[in-house]
Amino acid sequence: MPFANLKVPAGLLTAEQKENLVTKVTDLYAETFGDAARDNTMVLVDEVADGGWGIRGEVLTLAQLKPDPA
Repeated sequence: MPFANLKVPAGLLTAEQKENLVTKVTDLYAETFGDAARDNTMVLVDEVADGGWGIRGEVLTLAQLKPDPA
C-alpha cells in the first residue's frame, strides 16, 4: 500500500488545500505504480504544532510562514 505522510504547520492550509494535496499525491502514486494502487493509497496530512519545526537551525512559526494579508 503506497503511503505518504505530509507534515505541515497547523493552521497553514485550508481544508480545500489539504484535499487538493491528498488528491494530487494519490494521482501521482497511481501514475507511478499503476491505477490499481489508487484504491490502496493512503495520504496523511499531519499538522505540526506552531513552533514545532524549523529549518537551517531556526524554529519556524505560523506567523513567519503565512503570507501577509495586506
